[in-house]
Amino acid sequence: MSKKIPLGISNFKEIIEENYYYIDKTKFIDDLIQDGSKVKLFTRPRRFGKTLNMSTLRYFFDIVDAEKNRKLFKDLYIEKSETFKYQGQYPVIFISLKELKSQTYDELLDSIRTLISEVFYTFEFLIDKLDEFTSPLFKSYILKTSKVNELNNSLKFLSKIIYRHMGKRVIIIIDEYDTPVVSAYEHGYYNEAISFFKTFFGVALKDNEYLQMGIMTGILRVAKEGIFSGLNNLITYSILDENYSSYFGLTEKEVKKALFDFEIEDKVNEVKDWYDGYLFGNTELYNPWSIINYLSKKKLEPYWVNTSNNFLVYDLLNKAKIDIFNDLQTVFQGKPIYKTLDNSFSFQDMNNPQEVWQLLLYSGYLKISEILPESKYALKIPNKEINSFFEKSFLNRFLGGIDLFQEMIGALENQKINLFEKKLQEIMLVSVSYNDLGKEEKYYHNLILGMILSMSKNYEIHSNSESGYGRYDISLEPNDKTKAGIILEIKVAKFRDELDKKLEEALKQIEKRGYDTVMRQRGIKKILKIGLAFYGKEIKIKYSE
Repeated sequence: MSKKIPLGISNFKEIIEENYYYIDKTKFIDDLIQDGSKVKLFTRPRRFGKTLNMSTLRYFFDIVDAEKNRKLFKDLYIEKSETFKYQGQYPVIFISLKELKSQTYDELLDSIRTLISEVFYTFEFLIDKLDEFTSPLFKSYILKTSKVNELNNSLKFLSKIIYRHMGKRVIIIIDEYDTPVVSAYEHGYYNEAISFFKTFFGVALKDNEYLQMGIMTGILRVAKEGIFSGLNNLITYSILDENYSSYFGLTEKEVKKALFDFEIEDKVNEVKDWYDGYLFGNTELYNPWSIINYLSKKKLEPYWVNTSNNFLVYDLLNKAKIDIFNDLQTVFQGKPIYKTLDNSFSFQDMNNPQEVWQLLLYSGYLKISEILPESKYALKIPNKEINSFFEKSFLNRFLGGIDLFQEMIGALENQKINLFEKKLQEIMLVSVSYNDLGKEEKYYHNLILGMILSMSKNYEIHSNSESGYGRYDISLEPNDKTKAGIILEIKVAKFRDELDKKLEEALKQIEKRGYDTVMRQRGIKKILKIGLAFYGKEIKIKYSE
């Protein structure tokens, strides 16, 4: 393959002119033109092709350099479409907010002044045509001296000037609109930012008679705070919608072709396990950022999860209550959780469990595995890449950090049960701090099961399965039959002085009910029988071989 890999390049013109590998998504333009809605918002996870698609639209529609840009679409789908007649027919105002990660509101306003200055400067050829009333304001935008109310009105003012002197309504493209909103939430000036953008977007996209079409992208549809209130001409296309579902992300056909083009088609199954699994509408998709990185480095690694500080996700994990903890345990086991979702997200309701799952889904950390009636969805972890992120985040948040956790797991694998007890006790004391901890065996069962799932590479892990004359709590059957199998039986004491009694009950239950029967039938000769007794955060462990 002679083409270069466009790693980190989202400028359509650069990709085509510099002979980078490009997967043709220009049918997106066809659908967009046939869509009758005035303003469209596309919400997708980060690095799923939003900026590249917006750049493609910019070079397609822009009346400036129309003939030169026409060549960019040679041999692409859109060139053969009836809608190609719209190429180069409109002035385009393009603005990206993805770098607006300011720490204060004043810094945000300065950054917006800089952005607006750059936008106005692309139309500086109009200055000579302006009258004495409009010229000073136009220049003030370029010189970054405009006031807040003038910033609010900037995109409509520019639209008006363009319409007067070019005779065409404008297309306004706003990429990553919600980046400054998330940053404002993180740094504590959220209300000021929302107030500004409500007016900024509203004036540009609602009350603008010089607007032909508005297109926005973001990760979330910020709702309930009113940022889009009054924008009754806005339609949102989220990952729940079938429309436009294949244009953000890569289909299996596209990925297989890319692997073939770069002569690594034999890795298709491994690539699928690591980077596939997203469902937008009814379309199954791969993570494009991870695929591009894999084509470049040819190593199966977590690429996408390391491209952001993941602030919102970590913030939600830090606020997580016991019900969220239990749901996370479920998805770690590869099982679905069932949640009611809608198209919007509320920053002011972050403690609401529904918002947690909506954030994780829309941000790309969970996938829809089944669509049910009445806006209910089954959610799962999409692939190995995201599982690795959750494992690390979950360990840091709930289980005392990676080092402590790995010491505990290592002690269990090496049958150093006293050390296993010591490390597990440290985790309980340091990390488990819920008020409703510990009167039900189910909680401790899920806690221990969640911890040992990381051992699934070397063990077949079973929970509540039949063996002998009953159902054991947890078993770890080694893939290597020469190693020891492990059976765990969990008990909860009502009082501290009951711990030893509960330990004896656990071990007797394993023996009496023959929980080791199935493992012995499978050729496991050495079996470690472990009783665990909990009282609140306290734990005692006893074992026999």
